[in-house]
Amino acid sequence: MGISRDSRHKRSASGAKRAFYRKKRAFEKGRQPANTRIGSKRIHLVRVRGGNTKYRGLRLDSGNFAWGSEGVSRKTRVIVVAYHPSNNELVRTNTLTKSAVVQIDAAPFRTWYEAHYGASLGRRRQTQAQQKEAEDKKVSKSVQHKHEERVKKMGKVEQALEKQFEAGRLFAVVSSRPGQSGRCDGYILEGDELAFYQRQIRK
Repeated sequence: MGISRDSRHKRSASGAKRAFYRKKRAFEKGRQPANTRIGSKRIHLVRVRGGNTKYRGLRLDSGNFAWGSEGVSRKTRVIVVAYHPSNNELVRTNTLTKSAVVQIDAAPFRTWYEAHYGASLGRRRQTQAQQKEAEDKKVSKSVQHKHEERVKKMGKVEQALEKQFEAGRLFAVVSSRPGQSGRCDGYILEGDELAFYQRQIRK
């Protein structure tokens, strides 16, 4: 028997058997779950009701992630599934679904931050040579002034996020549906939401 999404085969709330007045219909069928894993991109096209197309993501390794407080998004690599609110099995098997908490590569966001604010972010582990090289990069007075103004206005990064930048990995939530859209997009966790998920991960 195939996967079915109809309710005619179920008994009613009172326990009575429902009248069986027709056979199965194509619009009542369900399909196998996508179980999207982390790996080199593999997407299948599925023809669905109305001649539309779904993009069944079977393997995905990157996606667009937004840094909400800074209003910027970058394409970055998905490293691992860290936590899932519905099932630990999805963490063990590295399955990407909507609302999965993943770790992503911090490099594209660090590069943007340093270009935008002219200040280093999460680089405590740098060698002295690398630090000297960063200091030697000359910028004009006007650019320096612009960077200083930006830092004063909104350049503060919360401590929990800065620690993640030091490790080179950020916690993010997947907000797209990889099995339906073939994309793994989401947003970086910050503030209370980040604190909540970090507590859950520690548990």
